[in-house]
Amino acid sequence: MNFKYQPPITQITNQTYLRFSGPTEKDQRKMSGHGNAATPPIISLLSGGIAGGVEGAVTYPFEFAKTRVQLHNEVKLPRNPFRIVIQVYQQEGLRALYKGCGALVVGSVAKDAVRFASFDSIKNAFRDEKSGVLSPGRNMLAGMAAGVAASIFAVTPTERIKTALIDDARSTKSYTSAVHCIRTIFKEDGIIGLYRGFIGTTLKQASATSFRMGSYNIIKDFEVVRDIPQNTVVNFANGSVAGVVTTLATQPFDTIKTRSQSAKVTTTTQAIASIMKDDGVRGFWRGTVMRLSRTVLSGGLLFTTAEAVAKFLTPIIAPRQEYKGAA
Repeated sequence: MNFKYQPPITQITNQTYLRFSGPTEKDQRKMSGHGNAATPPIISLLSGGIAGGVEGAVTYPFEFAKTRVQLHNEVKLPRNPFRIVIQVYQQEGLRALYKGCGALVVGSVAKDAVRFASFDSIKNAFRDEKSGVLSPGRNMLAGMAAGVAASIFAVTPTERIKTALIDDARSTKSYTSAVHCIRTIFKEDGIIGLYRGFIGTTLKQASATSFRMGSYNIIKDFEVVRDIPQNTVVNFANGSVAGVVTTLATQPFDTIKTRSQSAKVTTTTQAIASIMKDDGVRGFWRGTVMRLSRTVLSGGLLFTTAEAVAKFLTPIIAPRQEYKGAA
C-alpha cells in the first residue's frame, strides 16, 4: 500500500498572515490617526503637515480677526469675529483678510509636521506595551515636548512674520510682501529679530500642544480601548473639544505672544506690562471669543484631516515598515 507523504500543517497566526497580506481594517485604524499601534514617523510627518496647511488656510480670517483685536487698542472693535471679518472685507478688501496668510500656512505645515512627528515619536517610545496607550499625564508631557520643538523649528519665526504683516496692514504700509518683511526684519535685527517673542511663543506652544494633542489623544485612547468606532464625525468632535480646552487654558500666553511680536514692544516683560496697563488682568483673555471661533473649527479640521491622510497613506507606506501585527 503506497502512502503519499504530506508535510505537517503549520498554523498561520493572524500576525504572520498580516506580514504578507497587509493590515486589516481594524489594524489600519489603529496604525493611522495616532491610535494604539506605533505610527511610522513619515506618516506622522506628512499627515500633520498636510492637515496643518489645510487648517491654516481655511481658518485664517478668524486668526486675522483675533490678532487685529489683540493689537488694536485705540479703537473698540466688535466682539463678534464674523462682524470683524465683514468689516475688514468692506473697508479694506479681501486681500487684507489674507495679509500674512502665506507665512501662517507655511508655518502651519512645518509646525504641525513637527508636532505630530514629535508627539508620536514620544508616544511610541513610552506607550504601554500591552494596551498601546499613554497615561493622561504622559500624554500631556508628550504634547508639551512636541510644542517646544515646534516653537523652535517653525512657529516663532512664522508667527513673528504673520504678526508683523497684520500689524503693518493697519498702519503705514512698510512691507510689500512676506519676503520683504523677512528681509527687513533680518536686515534690522538679524536672526534674533525673527525670534522676537520666543519666550511667549514657546510658553503658548508648549501649553497649547500639551492640551491639544494631549486631550485629543486621551479621548482617542479612551475610545479605542473600548472599541468605539472611529469616523469623521467622531474625529471632528474630538478635535473640537480639544480646541475648546486648549483655548481656555492657553489664551493668556497667546495674548502675551501677540503683543510681544507687535511693533510697539520688544520683550515679553514689556508685553505683559502693556497688557496690564491697557486692560488689567482681563486683558490676558482678550480675543478669547475670536480664538474660540477658530479653534473649534480648526481643531476639528486638523485632526479629521490628519486621520484621513494617515488612513490613506498607511496602506502605501506601512508595508515598507516593520509591521508587528495587532497591538
